[in-house]
Amino acid sequence: MALLFGAGVLLVASPARADGNCKDKPAPIYGIGGSATKPLFGKVGAALAAASPRTLVYQAPGACVGINGLLGDTKLTGTASYWDADGKEQTCTLDVPTTIDFVSMGNSATSCPGVAALPADVGDFEGPVNAYTLIAPVASSQTSISREAAYFAFGFGQQGQAAPWVDESQIYRRDPNAAVQLFLSIATGVPVEKFKGIDTKTNSGTVTAVAQSPKPEAAIGVVSGEVADANRATVKILAYQHAGQRCGFWPDSSPTAFDKKSVRNGQYWMWAPLHFFAKVDAQKKIVNAAAADFIGLFTGATAPPANVDMLSIETKSGTVPRCAMNVWRDGDLGDIRREAPEKPCGCAFENIATGTTTCTACTTDAQCGTSTPTCRFGFCEAR
Repeated sequence: MALLFGAGVLLVASPARADGNCKDKPAPIYGIGGSATKPLFGKVGAALAAASPRTLVYQAPGACVGINGLLGDTKLTGTASYWDADGKEQTCTLDVPTTIDFVSMGNSATSCPGVAALPADVGDFEGPVNAYTLIAPVASSQTSISREAAYFAFGFGQQGQAAPWVDESQIYRRDPNAAVQLFLSIATGVPVEKFKGIDTKTNSGTVTAVAQSPKPEAAIGVVSGEVADANRATVKILAYQHAGQRCGFWPDSSPTAFDKKSVRNGQYWMWAPLHFFAKVDAQKKIVNAAAADFIGLFTGATAPPANVDMLSIETKSGTVPRCAMNVWRDGDLGDIRREAPEKPCGCAFENIATGTTTCTACTTDAQCGTSTPTCRFGFCEAR
């Protein structure tokens, strides 16, 4: 994929065969940003295509490419992905330069090169939480990695002597525009532009490179939790031990679970909310109505169409809705604090993610006890 900037146009060339013009799809909305959200956007795009109908059109050249495009008032051209009602990713052509409706990425804007602050006419809206994970092939015997080992592996490669991750041809990274590399840089202290290894271009590219490595014991990469979860048949998530921790933690309670327990309680370190960016007015309201409706699905400001269950979609995509979190943080990998959600959905999240929960099922508050008196999302919650 080639990225060309010039004359106010963001050109994203793709070799994919396009299925018609994007503007001819039903009610298209145009986004750009990181590839980490594609599992989530695939499910949301399919649901909206079936229910609205609306077409989510998305380019994924990298998180920071997206925000710089919005701030520079550049246009989209080339080709982009969209999802049909069956959830199949398709490609369409942007036959005319097209305005960016929204940007999505895992990191805050100011973590991107060239972004000192957001202007007054651009808003930042937080969505569900995503983990950032270090992965190895399923054939690898490795199960965990410390912050220090990651520092030497990604920062120094062969010279770092962090065996078994010393072969720079088997260390898979991204470029400084990618959220996953930004977060690993913040966590480990390796300058974002100094990573050793091979640039795989996308999250899916990293999965493919790691899974197909001819040296599985030496292979390591970094991807979003969404993408890692969707590819557990070929790669495994390494437990991560941050500085000051006595052991490593998986995002989940075990390497085979999907409960995101360690993210939700703050033991797993590398997580952050998804950020959406869009143009806003003086009252900080999103100017573009379609963008406002779309972003509102993730923030709770928009009621979803009938038969679109955002809690289920977010959970099954490997993200954690804020209502299921027991902790929160400000900024990228800032200090973690305890925080009880105003309208908790932890019980429903567990039931969707794992197929079971110890919570009491309910349809009204009257069915709930004194310790969990409120019926929310079909289960008795403490608030």
